[in-house]
Amino acid sequence: MKRNYSSFFRSFTAILFFALLGYQVSSQTSFAGNWSLNDAKSNLGEGRGRRAASAMVVTQDAKVLTVESTRQGREGGETKTTATYKLDGSVSENQARNSTRKSTVSWSADKTAMTITSTQPMDMNGESREMKSAETWKLAEGGKVLMIESARRNQDGEEVKTTAAYDKK
Repeated sequence: MKRNYSSFFRSFTAILFFALLGYQVSSQTSFAGNWSLNDAKSNLGEGRGRRAASAMVVTQDAKVLTVESTRQGREGGETKTTATYKLDGSVSENQARNSTRKSTVSWSADKTAMTITSTQPMDMNGESREMKSAETWKLAEGGKVLMIESARRNQDGEEVKTTAAYDKK
């Protein structure tokens, strides 16, 4: 009885190749780390539109991304907020000011970029509005820089786009 080892090894190699390919395609980029805003690499606009955090601590596992943001308060002190996002595309709810922001996460086909699309009800001068925004997260410079491109509409309905660059500490 002769055994055909070459056929076995070819089959085994093919199965291993496709298993590893599937693992690489399905793994998401990790944005975990301690990040510090780099003003020189950012394009945040002027005035009240400057909403970027000065620092972020991001933790991530296969299911959840948690972002602890530090911002300068209006009185000069620091304000910290924490937001949690489900990475499976289901709706996440986070408290923001006096309302609840609902967000969903979607991934680029190659899993290297993540977009957080959010909707938040607002009351402006007695008029109810819905503020929509989108943030696309990408790593640059070999994972040493986190780029967050944001798009939203201001109270006049004009689109505001910003880019915040964060250096990994």
